[in-house]
Amino acid sequence: MSPSVEYLSSLHPESLRRVATFILAGGKGQRLYPLTRDRSKPAVPFGGSFRIIDFTLSNCINSGLRRIHLLTQYKASSLMRHVIEGWSFLSGELGEYIQVLPPQLRVSSRWYQGTADAVYQNIYTLEEERPEQVLILSGDHVYRMDYRQLLAEHLATDADATIAVLEVPAAEASRFGVVEAEQGRVMGFREKPSDLDPDGPPVMANMGVYVFRTEALVRAISRDARSETSHHDFGHDILPGLVASGARVTAHVFRGAGNGSPRYWRDIGTLDAFYEANMDLCQVSPRFNLYDESWPLRSAPAQRPPAKFVFAGGEEGRVGHALDSLVAPGTVVSGGRVERSILGPGCRINSWSSVTDSILMDGVEVGRHAEVRRAIIDKRVSIPPGAKIGVDPEADRARFTVTEGGIVIVPKGERF
Repeated sequence: MSPSVEYLSSLHPESLRRVATFILAGGKGQRLYPLTRDRSKPAVPFGGSFRIIDFTLSNCINSGLRRIHLLTQYKASSLMRHVIEGWSFLSGELGEYIQVLPPQLRVSSRWYQGTADAVYQNIYTLEEERPEQVLILSGDHVYRMDYRQLLAEHLATDADATIAVLEVPAAEASRFGVVEAEQGRVMGFREKPSDLDPDGPPVMANMGVYVFRTEALVRAISRDARSETSHHDFGHDILPGLVASGARVTAHVFRGAGNGSPRYWRDIGTLDAFYEANMDLCQVSPRFNLYDESWPLRSAPAQRPPAKFVFAGGEEGRVGHALDSLVAPGTVVSGGRVERSILGPGCRINSWSSVTDSILMDGVEVGRHAEVRRAIIDKRVSIPPGAKIGVDPEADRARFTVTEGGIVIVPKGERF
């Protein structure tokens, strides 16, 4: 029996009721602009039928964690509406809830200044609930994780704080905070180091998933709040400070969750990374499997009819079909061709049009004879007949955002 299984078998269900979960969901997501022009990063649609926040919330529910505090700030109305519509099934009578906490200026006259400050400004919640452990999560990553494994190892090692880490190639270390550990004990941090040998051994990347002993967390964030030089950030300040003080900080190696799914974790912080993570789902055998019934993914239900594909011949080139694609309910592919793409709810692909290697969000319509390649089309955009997107790079750059990888971004509600 592996250590993680031994730890997990010793985690009593009552222990989960003594855990408070905080999800940091207030980020602007500036590198995802214009997708974040009207919404926060966790509220950005992903995978046709989901929002980014759904993956972290699903992990919580599947891990038996049902006391959840969602810390919001930037353009949060879309996110709050989604949580109300899709995540109101928890039972208040049983002490279950998802509580949305915008900045309330209880202990400060400022908006949230960083991840640690966001929790500090809600310290009264910890005083009221008096949990034994506090789980801190990011609301903008795509992954499956059984947080019970993290909590069980945290309790078994009697740690003040435990950090979830993921092994990544040394060549990718400059994208992450790197955790330096010896026999599971964290000895230091390096934020996005650029001096590592790219051919060197793999490094441990900070996933932004932490569990704290409550007393240790309250002391650390209260001390940090008094600092005028701090970033008020868990990775930059709180955890390095705990290590320097001699506190017991341990590393938990991410193992994934679900029915044999490979470990998958994506920080979709840029438009190109967002595009690539969506395109991963179109693979025949994707590394991240949306269809794993042992670890279900939840979202707001789409009250729409099934997807429909019409016209299978007749006039030359008028065939409605989709290949290697994800098609959400309510979409009609009416004589158009879709390949390696993701279509959100309520899209319409009209005759003789083509959509290739693209992401279309809710309610996008593609007119007859139009062509869309390597593009992300945000909600409720109507592409006129004969229009070309992703075909002429110079024309695209004159009107739209085009990423370094050549992906064209058409913002929400764009009018042609």
